[in-house]
Amino acid sequence: MSLPAGIDPAVPPSGAGCVECDAAGGWWFHLRRCAQCGHIGCCDSSPAKHATAHAAAAGHPFVQSYEPGETWFWNYETSEMYESGPDLAPPHSHPADQPAPGPAGRVPPDWAQRLG
Repeated sequence: MSLPAGIDPAVPPSGAGCVECDAAGGWWFHLRRCAQCGHIGCCDSSPAKHATAHAAAAGHPFVQSYEPGETWFWNYETSEMYESGPDLAPPHSHPADQPAPGPAGRVPPDWAQRLG
């Protein structure tokens, strides 16, 4: 079976949290993993929406949820969701003890009112 362009199952994730939020001291609601390069970005419900920004800037169309227990993929080019897809290199989610929203210590008390 050949994989669609934009998915490289051998590439590990870039870390345990959103690359840009971690660099800026920000926070996120949920995380998404680029299926092509492993970039971890925050979801569109997060204040900064870094996963979508990465997909647009890099031209990488597929993300997979980086939440524990979730295996779905999203295609930004076609706006299609897939219940599952190829196994990507581990780990498959952020650490189970990392809260959502996260990370611990950076989420404001009024986080629910700030979500987009």
